Amino acid sequence: MAVRRRRQGGGCWGRRPGRPRCATGAPRSIRAVFPSQGSPEAAERDQEPPPPPASGGAARRGKRAAPAEALQPAKLSRAELYKPPTNEELNRLKETEDLFHSSLLRLQIEELLKEVTLKETKKKKIDAFLHEINSLLSAIPETPETELTDQGWLPKDVKVPFLQVPFSVKGRFHFMPPTELKVVGSYLLGTCIRPEINVDMAVTMPREIFQDKDNLNQRYHRKRALYLAHIAQHLSKQQLFGSVKFAYMNSNHLKPILLLRPQGKDEKMVTVRLHACPAPEGATEPPTPHYNNSILCDTMLLSHLQFLSSAATDFPGMKDGVALLKVWLNQRQLSKGLGCFSGFMVSMLVAYLLMKRKIVKMMSGYQVLRSTLQFLATTDLSVTGISLVKDVDPSLPVLDDFQQAFEVVFVDPSGLVNLCADMTASKYHQVQFEARYSMEILDDRMVDGFQALLMTAKPMLRAFDHVFHLKHVSKLQGTCKKMQLLSELMDRGGNYVAAALPFIVSLLVRGLSGRALLVVHSLPQTPEWPIDAEPPKHKDVGPLTFGLLFYPDFAASMLEKGPQADHPEALDFRTFWGEKSELRRFQDGSIREAVVWEANTAYQKRLIPEQIVRHLLKLHADIPESSICYMGRLLVCLQASGTGEEAMVSVVRAYDDLSRKLWHLKELPLMVSSVQGVHPALRYTDVFPPIPMKPIYSFHAQIKTKHMLLPSEKKPCPAYITPLKMICHMEGSGQWPQGKDAIKRIKAAFHLQLAELLQQQHQLVCRPAVTHTDVYKDGYVFRLQVAYHREPLILKEVVTPEGMLKYQDTEESRQLEVEIQHMPYVTSSLHGLQQQHPVFGSACRLAKRWVSAHLLGDNISEECVDLLVAFLFLHPAPFTPPSSPQVGFLRFLDLLATFDWKNNPLIAVHKRSKFAAARSCLPVMFIATPKDRWSSMWTQERPSAQILQRLTVLASESLHALEEQLMDPLKTQDVKMVFRPPLDFYDVLIHLNPNQIPRHLESVDQPVKSFSRGVVKNSTADKILFPVVDYDPVQCYLRELRDAFSDLALFFYDKHGGEVIAVLWKPLSFQPQPFKVSNVKGRMVTTLNDKLVCVPNVEAILEDFEVLGEGLVKSVEARTEKWTI
Repeated sequence: MAVRRRRQGGGCWGRRPGRPRCATGAPRSIRAVFPSQGSPEAAERDQEPPPPPASGGAARRGKRAAPAEALQPAKLSRAELYKPPTNEELNRLKETEDLFHSSLLRLQIEELLKEVTLKETKKKKIDAFLHEINSLLSAIPETPETELTDQGWLPKDVKVPFLQVPFSVKGRFHFMPPTELKVVGSYLLGTCIRPEINVDMAVTMPREIFQDKDNLNQRYHRKRALYLAHIAQHLSKQQLFGSVKFAYMNSNHLKPILLLRPQGKDEKMVTVRLHACPAPEGATEPPTPHYNNSILCDTMLLSHLQFLSSAATDFPGMKDGVALLKVWLNQRQLSKGLGCFSGFMVSMLVAYLLMKRKIVKMMSGYQVLRSTLQFLATTDLSVTGISLVKDVDPSLPVLDDFQQAFEVVFVDPSGLVNLCADMTASKYHQVQFEARYSMEILDDRMVDGFQALLMTAKPMLRAFDHVFHLKHVSKLQGTCKKMQLLSELMDRGGNYVAAALPFIVSLLVRGLSGRALLVVHSLPQTPEWPIDAEPPKHKDVGPLTFGLLFYPDFAASMLEKGPQADHPEALDFRTFWGEKSELRRFQDGSIREAVVWEANTAYQKRLIPEQIVRHLLKLHADIPESSICYMGRLLVCLQASGTGEEAMVSVVRAYDDLSRKLWHLKELPLMVSSVQGVHPALRYTDVFPPIPMKPIYSFHAQIKTKHMLLPSEKKPCPAYITPLKMICHMEGSGQWPQGKDAIKRIKAAFHLQLAELLQQQHQLVCRPAVTHTDVYKDGYVFRLQVAYHREPLILKEVVTPEGMLKYQDTEESRQLEVEIQHMPYVTSSLHGLQQQHPVFGSACRLAKRWVSAHLLGDNISEECVDLLVAFLFLHPAPFTPPSSPQVGFLRFLDLLATFDWKNNPLIAVHKRSKFAAARSCLPVMFIATPKDRWSSMWTQERPSAQILQRLTVLASESLHALEEQLMDPLKTQDVKMVFRPPLDFYDVLIHLNPNQIPRHLESVDQPVKSFSRGVVKNSTADKILFPVVDYDPVQCYLRELRDAFSDLALFFYDKHGGEVIAVLWKPLSFQPQPFKVSNVKGRMVTTLNDKLVCVPNVEAILEDFEVLGEGLVKSVEARTEKWTI
């Protein structure tokens, strides 16, 4: 019976770990630079894949494989080779030295600019498209004059792109062809960047269609919308356009624009945005509120273009600098939506710095980027505004007038328009924070600044410690009522989201002051819509998202201390906190107002900000708790009893006490010089920390003579008790023997004596063995292993045939070195990191639970995962170190999915060139630590290249699914789905009997029915029979399977309560082997082309699986759809 493997298309295991590709085949970097941010047109953009990104230094992103035919360096003659450098070359070298940290950074930036700037061929096509639009617009016929409310002349299939509430308004309207058509914005300046090419076109409406009081009651805005609707109706009939749609400019509902895209395969090439604007000699209203600002903005489109083009002349660095700044803003999700920091604003800011001589026209793009970031980092426009007005004009309003009307002030050259009118102070503070942090990264020579600033996306979920959503924005109508924001609501044209948002943020900033470094909100975004649909309502912006970034030391404080009871501020404090505020006497004798939050565990303390947010929004903004969806509970869903952080603390306490007892033991021939823990629980990273246990005798078989218990055949398998391993170093002495075997015997004697003395002097129940002694203390079992510091060296001794003594690494010496030197070092280092970053342990536990849940726990060591998570805390750029386990876990998935394992070491502490030279003989995943720079010992044996590839694919998919779910509060939340492994990939599934799985309760989905496991939680027992330690039947079964069938198959299992062992056949083992005695194991003989060959006997192997696991195996399921027998 022959077995042959069907070919599968693109299985994950076969591919080499390289760069993850997008669906369109475009490399990952360009997608990462411009997140689509949920806009429907994102999928239609930029059909041609951009050129490959800058190579070199891409530490966090995957890279494209090199082309098959590498370019050869040009051969130069001797004269050319030693020619003195030209002036230009000398200038360039000097510039690189002064302006960039390295030539590499310069090359990377130049490559990135090549990638994002528009090609000449595309420009010609776009210009031709613009000329055709121009001629079409001039030919649109006039319409007769009607009342504004009489819109019958518009056909049924075109709707006015404006919310006409209330509908009745005075005024008359008739359409006349535009007096002028002009391309404005970044396209003419050469600062527009791919993949979204938007060309802005100002359509000047004739003076004759306006009347005197059109600036009142939205009359101007309605005429503008009708003007665009008539244009849309005519252009939609033309063959030239692939799509004609409406959108709101920067999601401002007073500013509809018309989007035109070309026909056919060029549709994704460009989007032309038509802006209707009045003739320049328009309104002369004072520019106080947002409403007037929006009218005045339209009148200034052309003058802004002239101002920017005069700044950009003879200044090539401006073009590059603005492109880099736009990439920087895109990566931080700051450049789209209502109140965003748009590309236009950045261009105006660069022009302002040029005017103030903080930038000169000699500067390169990188210097423009640095100077602008430096200015943003040090200037708070929400406190002191800036203005582009050159000459003082008494008729113009002064900056103070703007400061009273707007939160952020940046006045344009006319002195009438505030460019930052829609921006909230919170959004500007976010820009300022990002600029300040970016400057620190650029000044840090240890960080790859290019990668962190321009190539790494910072979505809200990974950048902020806590994220919560306001599910139903319509509730903000009630907020406007409660906060009495009627005038703001009128000023915003009825947009209650824009009116209430600044007040809600300032409320949260006050409530979280001292805890939160930053409180930010997402930018409301409205999608574009077809011309025959009604315009989107205010509530269509979808849920609003808020992000909180904490001071790690104060975020979990339970006390909000207020002013003294007799101070006038006490009343204000009481009003702000409502019934939560109460009088308390403090230790210094003062009586103060205070708020105390309820929280018992570390996990509950981390969620105190949630209590604050819910309380304040209910009290002051009338937002019910059901409308708030708080995303911070990822850890608790995986633990049956709390998050286990307190359990870990009590383990460490018991360990410290036992260490002290060992140091002070009397009557030992040699003193204990040091005690070092190596178990993950002692560095706070054990997925399920041990719980104090006491055995129930009736569930076990007893050996009374040895005071021991054994598992009973008739009862379910006893609960798993993990031995907590400790290394006891004995002091050095000349009495230690120098032979391997003699040392082992001496250590065995020490184990016996330690057990005896601990029993005599401290009444602890012990069970000695040759290689260790188990001690039962406070309900935990500690495993003591005696170590002698010279033993690894003695194990390295080898005598050559000539009788010479030489030292070389052996498997045994390496193993012992890891156990007694490296493991304790890693454990103590990570224990120290946990003291600095309290959520480090919880992030590690989530990461390890995820790896194990996907059945890969045996293929990557626990220490390796701990070090990967440690890297995120030690080198977080461009983020800040995580302050919540959820953020740490999301960044861990991102690191796995996007790090370029092939070309870069992680936590590198040596020169990359050396790494590159030795790459072929180093492990596929290379992690360097200060004590282990060259061997990457934790990844020496595992993971293999295929497992690493599988991990990156799973991490990428999990991250995508998890972020999508956490950002959509309207769907049902089930974060456990990323912890459920896909099993359709495996060839055979071995189903296990749950009552023989000792850790059954640790499974991702809690079992409905659980078994009594013969233990009670107890830590006070002294005289007990020694419990069953480290007994897991599934692990014993797996060892037997691997010993017997490792040449035929790979076995995968989730040690935390998994009910399935998954089996994957090795493809090579299914190729017919020549008939030899050595090839017969697990195979049967058959004939192929008249020759005797051996092929695997699958039926017999599956039967062996059942026989080996009798009592443990419930059934064996062969997936024959993939393997034909």
